[in-house]
Amino acid sequence: MNLKQGSDAVLIGAAVLYLGLSVAAQGAEKYKTRLSPVPLDTSQLDTIKGGGLVTAELVGNKVTITGTFSGMTSPATIAQLHQGPNMGMRGKVVAELTVTKAPAGSISGSIELTPTQAPMFRKGNFYVQIHSEKAPEGNLWGWLVLEPRK
Repeated sequence: MNLKQGSDAVLIGAAVLYLGLSVAAQGAEKYKTRLSPVPLDTSQLDTIKGGGLVTAELVGNKVTITGTFSGMTSPATIAQLHQGPNMGMRGKVVAELTVTKAPAGSISGSIELTPTQAPMFRKGNFYVQIHSEKAPEGNLWGWLVLEPRK
């Protein structure tokens, strides 16, 4: 291989790498939700308070979740990603998330969805739920929906 062929190969390799990275970045789908109090009955109206924002990025089958919450009347105990049969319907736990054990803090996690779960995630069947000491069945909830492209 001569010098010109070598430099051409480097340029082609760099172009392929750049295009691959650009396609991967464009392939990221961004989702968001507002966490809101969801009392299961009227007896919980005084104990379930707070709010938050969560974003998620889906690349292939991997979803990365980050967010913050505040204003709860007791410390968070756990946070989970759930899959419901349809948007707005309660469902099973898919993954545990990392959450600050306080009335305010952050939430995060990275989950590899199955090939069956990823399309359901795109349809809006997944939600984030934070439990607290005073609301062990769930304090803040939010359904992840696709953000419009800007």
